[in-house]
Amino acid sequence: MHAPLTVLLPEAVARILFGGDPTLPEQLASALVAAVVVCLVPLTCAAVVIWAKRKVTAAFTDRVAVNRIGPFGLLVIVADIFRLLGKELIIPDGVDRPAYDIGPLLVPLSAFLGFAVVPMGSAFGVRLQLADPETGLVYAFAAASLSTLGLTMCGYASNNKFSLLGGLRAVAANIAYEIPLVVSAASVVLFAGTLRTSGIVAAQQTPLLTLGGLQIPSWYAFVNPFAFVLFLIANLAEVGRNPFDAPEAPTELVAGYQTEYGSVYWVLIYMGEFVHLFLGGALVATVFLGGPAGPVLPGFVWFLVKIWAVFLFTQWARSAVPRLRIDQLIVVGWKGLLVLSFVNLLVTAVVVGLLAS
Repeated sequence: MHAPLTVLLPEAVARILFGGDPTLPEQLASALVAAVVVCLVPLTCAAVVIWAKRKVTAAFTDRVAVNRIGPFGLLVIVADIFRLLGKELIIPDGVDRPAYDIGPLLVPLSAFLGFAVVPMGSAFGVRLQLADPETGLVYAFAAASLSTLGLTMCGYASNNKFSLLGGLRAVAANIAYEIPLVVSAASVVLFAGTLRTSGIVAAQQTPLLTLGGLQIPSWYAFVNPFAFVLFLIANLAEVGRNPFDAPEAPTELVAGYQTEYGSVYWVLIYMGEFVHLFLGGALVATVFLGGPAGPVLPGFVWFLVKIWAVFLFTQWARSAVPRLRIDQLIVVGWKGLLVLSFVNLLVTAVVVGLLAS
């Protein structure tokens, strides 16, 4: 595979700020600036979701959403931020600190770490990507899975039985569905021949077929639609959306692992949930939808379109699909998706082997 002609974002920032041959401290400073730029993308999306989630849910359920605060209700974003951050931070008696304090930090941090290897397009010869390691896809899954540790810490450290049950459910759900998620992605790796995220995107750039003059790209959603569906379903469980939101389950557990959190700690958990939604969308786009590739519009715009499309799918599921009981959730994961994902991997391996021969 040919080396990319563009440079990664940290290298471009180093050239702009410090010139041709930056020292190690300058490289670290450049990497930090680039990381802030990359994190601003999911952070901005998460802020907009405060408004968009209400509008989309209202449209699905035939209701009127926010429309009083600013044009189209957009200023509800600012109002909610000030309202939530202005609340008093109350620490319940008997909590296990510092686990109680660290848990809410791990939830958004894990999602931001996952975005480090996601290709978001390019502009002016600069790749909008923080890092591009050989094992980029494995790194993204590993980073995202750290949120399970944060949710577990939130649950057991809160000294609340509902929080503890929510934390245990989060562990059970994430283990049950993370394996099918990774195995489904592994079938794509067999086709692409690489774990590098940029390589997976590059492998989807050739046309798959032409119908009536219209070229169909070789996105793995078209090449292996069964794996795409499995990945989407497992991703719903990973981000805690219906029908897999049993760890929160307001009708059963008050608010699950986040029951005893308020003010800035609750904001961190809430923000982490939304950033994880977009990380899931970014992985879907990278692995199955050609990454930032698309006609006419810049790649970064296509990247945003695709991750927001995945967000709309999760909101449809949240509004239309009833919640599974925790026992049903586990059965679907271990006896359904896990088996199907391994069958898909086996069939994909056979097909790739036949094509190679």
